[in-house]
Amino acid sequence: VQLQASGGGLAQAGGSLTLSCVASLSNFADIAMTWYRQAPGKERDAVATVTSGYTTYYKESVRGRFTISRDNNKNTVYLQMDNLQPEDTARYYCNALSPNRQMPWGQGTLVTVSS
Repeated sequence: VQLQASGGGLAQAGGSLTLSCVASLSNFADIAMTWYRQAPGKERDAVATVTSGYTTYYKESVRGRFTISRDNNKNTVYLQMDNLQPEDTARYYCNALSPNRQMPWGQGTLVTVSS
């Protein structure tokens, strides 16, 4: 089982990035998937979730700016990030929402937002 996140990089405040995460598992469509992020010196926390039924949930600070989606045919979950702010700077990871379904954490993808 592997999680491969990509799409990070350097953006200016107000800019946009789109993250992708491919999960190599056979029951991807049945799993609620979450994007997490970890800023330097802080704990990892959940940013956005998309359920198996395509319902979405967002951390308050990103609601209206970030959009999570999934493509079950590609075993991929996406995070469209618009109007990025310096406080969005972090390493972003994807994984299952439920702790008992989580896979080994991948390396994530680094997002850096300059002011």
